[in-house]
Amino acid sequence: MVIAADRQDYDLIWKYRTQGVFLMHMQPADQLDNIVETTIARPPRVVIVGAGFGGLNAARALAHAPVQVAIIDRTNHHLFQPLLYQVATAQLNPGDITSPIRHIMRGATNSEVLMGEVTGVDVEGQAVQLGTEHVPYDYLVLATGARENYFGHHDWEALAPGLKSIEDATALRGTILRAFEDAERAAMLDPGRRQEDLTFVIVGAGPTGVELAGAIAEVAHRTLTHEFRHINPDMARII
Repeated sequence: MVIAADRQDYDLIWKYRTQGVFLMHMQPADQLDNIVETTIARPPRVVIVGAGFGGLNAARALAHAPVQVAIIDRTNHHLFQPLLYQVATAQLNPGDITSPIRHIMRGATNSEVLMGEVTGVDVEGQAVQLGTEHVPYDYLVLATGARENYFGHHDWEALAPGLKSIEDATALRGTILRAFEDAERAAMLDPGRRQEDLTFVIVGAGPTGVELAGAIAEVAHRTLTHEFRHINPDMARII
């Protein structure tokens, strides 16, 4: 939107709008030509940190705007986090819930994708820091998502990992499947430990916790029903 100084500027403003130029400064009409030429020569640079739902929605909304967009993410793919629990329980493969960021943004010719770890933001210098490298910006969008909260008990993290990434999901999948293998071995060598290996405790009854509990139950009661000789996977306890 171009904000007019008065009504007589409307014809000039409409001309610039039809050219796809949007300015957010209050300027007299006789000064707009110089401003528009500068805007066309170097469009504003928008840097978006994070290619989750928020970051990609912002980038797609700017796909046809007169700006240059740079998307920075630590990976080169978008992750559909709501289905991580299915990867964690071996119902889906990691590739089923990821999609390359460049493929998603292929139609937005004003965008580029950088894979890297953001280590800081130089607010005064208007640059995003990637280690020793700097990416300048005119506008910055931080859409880095969230992480687990252990409420000050950081020692819990080693015993109760979260579920926020593909790496988390594949590690948890290995832990769940290994629990049944450990129970099978215990049934032969140490029967008293069998039930301990088949007890799963989930902290949190939000969407992820409830869905994960149901998925583990499906693995125990259906998927692995006839796979073992010394244990009955149906004996698994989910708390």
